[in-house]
Amino acid sequence: MSNSHTNNGLNSGIWNSSDLYKNAVDQLDEAAKVMQLDRNIAERLKSPKRALVVSVPIRCDDGNIKVFEGYRVQHNMTLGPGKGGIRFHPEVNMSEVAGLAMLMTFKCSLVGLPLGGAKGGIRCNPGELSRQEQQALMRRYTSEINMIIGPDKDIPAPDIGTSAQHMAWMMDTYSQEKGF
Repeated sequence: MSNSHTNNGLNSGIWNSSDLYKNAVDQLDEAAKVMQLDRNIAERLKSPKRALVVSVPIRCDDGNIKVFEGYRVQHNMTLGPGKGGIRFHPEVNMSEVAGLAMLMTFKCSLVGLPLGGAKGGIRCNPGELSRQEQQALMRRYTSEINMIIGPDKDIPAPDIGTSAQHMAWMMDTYSQEKGF
């Protein structure tokens, strides 16, 4: 197992806190050796291009305001706009989302899609939220990340805890804010 993800660069901090991210970097290291990938390219692929952490406040059904933490990570968009799901899960964190975005980059590239890797999430338990609360959460999250998403930038999709309905709320909010 490689220890290259413990260097003093970006990989030594926030990204390196989950096993998923560490495993993705180890897989990259092994693949880079097998394919004799240029060391500089391999190093560049170990860290995301961009990561956004947002506060997502909503008014709950009981009238109280609750603030959730949301993430969107764009790992690499060399081949095209980012692509990746948005998950609602109580354990989601920045490192996990960064690892999943990295894996999405690799998946898209391996199957020849003109897309890069991205991933998003909101730390919440969707089973404890009403439909109205989930809608408010998705709409506010969309407003908070709308400057980095779009058909030519980053295309979100459903993932754990989200569905086509969540994506419809996202698209509606995005369209309203962008004017089309």
